[in-house]
Amino acid sequence: MYTETITGRTLLKNKRTVIIGGGAAGLMAGITSAQTGSRTVVIEKNKKAGRKLYITGKGRCNVCNNCDEKTVIANAPTNGKFLYSALSRFSPKDTMDFFEKHGCPLKTERGSRVFPVSDRAGDIVDTLVRVLENSGCELYSDTVNDILIENGEIRGVVLSDGSTMECDKLIIATGGKSYPLTGSTGDGYAFAEKAGHTIKPLRPSLVPLETQEHFGYDAEGLLLKNVSVKVIDTAKKNKCIYTDFGEIELRRYGLSGAVIRSASAHMKNMESGRYRIEIDLKPALSEETLDARLLREIEKANTGKYTDILCTLMPKALVEDFVKISGIPSDKRCSEITKQQRKTIIDTLKKLTRTVTDFRPLEEAIVTSGGVSVKEIDPKTMESRLVKGLYFAGEVIDVDCYTGGFNLQTAFSTGVLAGSNNE
Repeated sequence: MYTETITGRTLLKNKRTVIIGGGAAGLMAGITSAQTGSRTVVIEKNKKAGRKLYITGKGRCNVCNNCDEKTVIANAPTNGKFLYSALSRFSPKDTMDFFEKHGCPLKTERGSRVFPVSDRAGDIVDTLVRVLENSGCELYSDTVNDILIENGEIRGVVLSDGSTMECDKLIIATGGKSYPLTGSTGDGYAFAEKAGHTIKPLRPSLVPLETQEHFGYDAEGLLLKNVSVKVIDTAKKNKCIYTDFGEIELRRYGLSGAVIRSASAHMKNMESGRYRIEIDLKPALSEETLDARLLREIEKANTGKYTDILCTLMPKALVEDFVKISGIPSDKRCSEITKQQRKTIIDTLKKLTRTVTDFRPLEEAIVTSGGVSVKEIDPKTMESRLVKGLYFAGEVIDVDCYTGGFNLQTAFSTGVLAGSNNE
């Protein structure tokens, strides 16, 4: 093999690697590929790379989870075991070491979630791009319109102006179809299908939920903090399939927020009415403790309206909806509240129920579930089993995880493995 040495690196002159997509997986694949000596180009359709990274973790970027490889796999409900080799090659510890080594200090928060100390997602993007450029990888702004395959092998890509860029290795790291404004428009699925790959049905994951019961205008956008949630599957004899604690956002269409997005990942085969969300507005208080508090408030308020008591138990914006749900008239005087009505108030506080009718659109999801079938990808290299020289990395693959930094870890790990010199 003919080689040339430049600034201490050996370039494989007869090999060029092209990566489609400059997100988390694509940038990490580009860094790894260039460091192996391959002439590498990352082609990104946006003017700036890592656009989706900027909005992850509410702009803070939950870069990974401070855990071992088994925990990542356990938090990947779809094809988690497929990630074994990728995580062995590049673990959460490796991710943390990478950013720390390259000048981006990290911190670990609740749930072992890792963020940049600065709380700025831009620092993660800047680090990846800086290391990419220092590795000798070219970041090229253009759109890939087609891929070229000849005799079962990758030959190159066709750019927006019709010109061809030849390559011996092509890595598709285009992301899914969630948040299309960031460039995730599903291009990779079309390229994979052209190569003969099976695309597992796409559905939203980590997405808000539409519910049968609607909140009023006053409650729109209201954040309920420190509440607990249960997801009940009525198709499994009312089995509780998920519990969580945290923050929920009330929307006119239903429910959003981190807890709800996490819950959505556990809802398989969505059918209207199948899943029920039970919200405990006062998880720290038992029913007995809550009843005692309610009695004290009633005695204090005496002839005042019982809605005044509700304002001491919940945000004022939720009171009108709560009254409708409880069925107790809003003009009811505290002194007139019966024991049964007290029980109704407590039951509603401890189990505010919403019936799920559907996921919100895929465009609103954090992650796309579904994608290129893992059966057609070699998990030890990320290479296609159908086309030589074709590789996949990141969300385009049919693997998805719960929230907590696990999806980004999957992108980094598969990106590193795909970008490695696997020959």
